[in-house]
Amino acid sequence: MPQVKIGVLISGSGTNLQSLIDYIEKGTIKGIIKVVISNRKDAYGLERAEKYKIDAVYIRQKDYESFEAFNNAIIDELKAHDVELVVLAGYLKILTPKFIGEYKNRIINIHPSLIPAFCGKGYYGIKVHEEVINYGVKISGATVHFVDEEADTGPIIIQEAVEVADDDTAESLQAKVLKIEHKILPLAVKYYCEGKIQIEGRKVIIKE
Repeated sequence: MPQVKIGVLISGSGTNLQSLIDYIEKGTIKGIIKVVISNRKDAYGLERAEKYKIDAVYIRQKDYESFEAFNNAIIDELKAHDVELVVLAGYLKILTPKFIGEYKNRIINIHPSLIPAFCGKGYYGIKVHEEVINYGVKISGATVHFVDEEADTGPIIIQEAVEVADDDTAESLQAKVLKIEHKILPLAVKYYCEGKIQIEGRKVIIKE
């Protein structure tokens, strides 16, 4: 089976990107990252990509006359690298309907809560964990899902939970959840690259 060509979109330090790189380097994922794209010039994830000789591209929204044109530029870059699977690894922009249509059921996102709790518009980064702590729930976690036209509503691939301790802060919970993210995002990409993922309506079946 040929390697699946992967494009990764980031906005920050790229620790989830690093987890993907590590799994690929070990041969666990039958894929290759062809390009890493960031909407932020100072995103450390771009340096991570360059370290592994992966094409690292900064695309600035302000350079385009519209949000649609900005997204089209990202699509063009992905197509130039023959990308088959798009992974959002801490990418903090929404995608246009055209983008989602171009890569239907081929865009994977990681979210730092157990969807459908603490997700949707405005729920990203540390804010998710602040809301979890404020609400007083006993369990949180992370979710890997396919991306559709709404925020955090696509079919769920993998979820894993962590206990929310009485003395947890948003920062300590974030650290716990990040450990899970670094495990389940590469696992979902592994399953995809091996052709083990089957979508039936809202349900994702992982084939043996």
